Amino acid sequence: MAATTELQWLLSPWVLGVLGLCIGSFLNVVVHRLPPMMERQWLTDAAAQLSDEEALLQSAQLAKAEAGALAKSSAALATKLEKLPALGIAMPRSRCPHCGHQLKWHENIPLVGYALLRGRCSACMAPISARYPFIELLTGLMFAGLAWHFGPEPSVLLWCAFAAALLALAAIDWDTTLLPDAINQPLLWAGLLVALLGWTIPLQAALTGALLGYLSLWSVYWLFKLTTGKEGMGYGDFKLLAALGAWLGWQMILPIVLGASVIGAVVGIAMKLNAKLREGRYVPFGPFLAGAGLVVLFAGQARVLGWLGWA
Repeated sequence: MAATTELQWLLSPWVLGVLGLCIGSFLNVVVHRLPPMMERQWLTDAAAQLSDEEALLQSAQLAKAEAGALAKSSAALATKLEKLPALGIAMPRSRCPHCGHQLKWHENIPLVGYALLRGRCSACMAPISARYPFIELLTGLMFAGLAWHFGPEPSVLLWCAFAAALLALAAIDWDTTLLPDAINQPLLWAGLLVALLGWTIPLQAALTGALLGYLSLWSVYWLFKLTTGKEGMGYGDFKLLAALGAWLGWQMILPIVLGASVIGAVVGIAMKLNAKLREGRYVPFGPFLAGAGLVVLFAGQARVLGWLGWA
C-alpha cells in the first residue's frame, strides 16, 4: 500500500506539472540550439566533400583550375569550422544572446527566473522573449493534464515524453521549417518499441499507423509535385505523421490530417491577411500535425471517432 501511495504521489498532476516546467526549460535549449547544430554539421559535411578535388573533377566535371580553387576554399572553410567553439545541447552554458552574459543558476529556474528578471537580461537589460516561459508553462500544463488524464500509471511518463517531443518539433518547425531527424526518428522507433512491449497500443495498430502515416503524406507530396512541379511539404512531415501513427494508431491518421489541415489553413489565411506570412508564402505543417496529435491524445480514440461519426 505504501508503494502504491508513493507512486500515486510521484505521478500526480502536481509533481508531473513541476517536472514539466523543468523539461520545458530544457526544451527551450533544444529548440534554440538544435537547428544551428544541424546547420554547422551540414556545412562541415559539405566542406569536406567539396575539398575533394578529385571528386570535383570527376563528378562535377569542373576544370582543373576551378576544381582546385573550390577545393582549397572548402578546405579553408572546414578548418574554420573545426576551430569554432563547441556547440551542443549541454554546452556552452546558457547565456544572453545579446551581450553573452552567462546566466546564474537562479536565473534559470523555470518561470521564476523570468519573473525575477522582469523579462530582461540582468547585465544588458535586453528583453528576453516571452516564449521561454510560455514553453515552460505549456509543458508543465501538458504534463499535469496527462497525469490527470491517465492517472498514476507508469505509462503516463511515456506520454509525457511523447508530448514534449511534439512540442519541441512544433517550435523548431515554426522557426525554421525543419523537422529534425534527431527527434523525429527516435520518436517513431520509440512508438513502435513501446507498442511491442505492450505499454501503449497494440503493435499491429502501431505498425499500420506508422506505415499509413508516412505513405499518406508521401503520396500527397508526389501527387502535388507531379501536377504542379512544386514541393508542397518536406519529408519531415511524413516522418512526423508516421511517428504519430506509431503512438496513436492508424485510426487517428485521418482525424490528425483533417484537423491539422483545417487549422493550418485558417492560420495561413489569417497571416496572409495580416501580411505576416513568411517568405515563400507558406506556413510549416509540422506544428499543426503535432497540435492535432496532442488533441487526439487528450480526447481519446473513442471520442475522436465519435466526432467523425465512426464510433
